[in-house]
Amino acid sequence: MANGEPAHDPALLTPAGERNLPHILGFLAPHLPATGRLLEVATGTGGHGLALARTHPGLTVLPTDFNEDAVKALADWRAAHGPDNFLPPLRLDAADPATWPDGPFDVVLCINMIHISPWSATVGLMKLAGERLVLPGGLLALYGPYIEADVQTAPSNLAFHESLRARDPAWGLRALEDVVSEARSNGLRLTHRAALPANNLGLLFRSV
Repeated sequence: MANGEPAHDPALLTPAGERNLPHILGFLAPHLPATGRLLEVATGTGGHGLALARTHPGLTVLPTDFNEDAVKALADWRAAHGPDNFLPPLRLDAADPATWPDGPFDVVLCINMIHISPWSATVGLMKLAGERLVLPGGLLALYGPYIEADVQTAPSNLAFHESLRARDPAWGLRALEDVVSEARSNGLRLTHRAALPANNLGLLFRSV
């Protein structure tokens, strides 16, 4: 950063998030617009959105989360630390259109939500992106683990899938083809797939 400020606050990331953040930022950077509005769905503690706001000052980042306690904690942190283009967070339930903020957005970003939520959240996410992204060329960016046809699933991902299902039968790694199909039904075309650490995929879709 030009002012010497770090791109993120380590307190806002899990250890895995801290390790993977540089890879996620590097994956996204060539595809993000210089200016515009970015909606982050399932922001969590806020480390990813904050890093994007600081490394891409032309973007206005709107963080959101399903969990009201997470939203309040992030709002308190944001009020104390900023930056100005990292907006006050909102509660958003991807499956409930009544909670969706008004668009249009140039980018919708969702990191590590699809496998830790019921399928209805993915259906809602795709509908949200299809309705709120600019047309054409709006960007939906996803990151997380998936199950791919004809690609061997890492043992750690299989174990993770089973642990998620044990916590909630509605959770678990999704088949990539199902996610792509749901996106397509909402006017979103998969344009880029990248293997990222650790055993995750970065996926980019464009509105058409």
